[in-house]
Amino acid sequence: MNPTYPHAPLTYRINGCAMKVHRTLGNGFQEVIYQRALAIEMEKQGLGFARELKMNIFYEDCLIGTRRVDFLVENKIMVELKALSRLEDIHRAQAINYLEAYQLGTGLLLNFGAPSLEIVRLTNEHKLQRRQNEPPNHP
Repeated sequence: MNPTYPHAPLTYRINGCAMKVHRTLGNGFQEVIYQRALAIEMEKQGLGFARELKMNIFYEDCLIGTRRVDFLVENKIMVELKALSRLEDIHRAQAINYLEAYQLGTGLLLNFGAPSLEIVRLTNEHKLQRRQNEPPNHP
C-alpha cells in the first residue's frame, strides 16, 4: 500500500476483497458473477457501497446521458469490473472518462478474466488539481 495515494487504505481494502474473489472463483465467469461476489465480499468487510449506481453525464451544464458505475465505494472510489482475457488501453481510457464525468478523484479498474487478477489504480488529475485549489473547508 502506498500511503501517498489518495484513499490508499480504502483502495487497499477493496483490492483485498477483489483478490479473495479471484482466488476463490478463478477466471472464466461473466462480469456479473464477479460483481455479485465482490458485493458479498465488500459487505462482509464492512465497506459501504452502491452497486450499479446510475450517474448522470453532463456536457458543460447539459445532461447528455447516464451511465451505471459498477460500484461506488464509500462515495469516494469508483470501481469498474471487467472479465476479459486482457485489458486494453480503451478500457483504461473509458474508466478515466467515467472518473471525470462523475467528478471523482480515484478509481479502480479490476479485470477478473485474466489468470491473475489485474488491478489498475486510476486517478482523475483534473479532480485532484481542483481539490488542491479549493479552500480547505470546501467539500
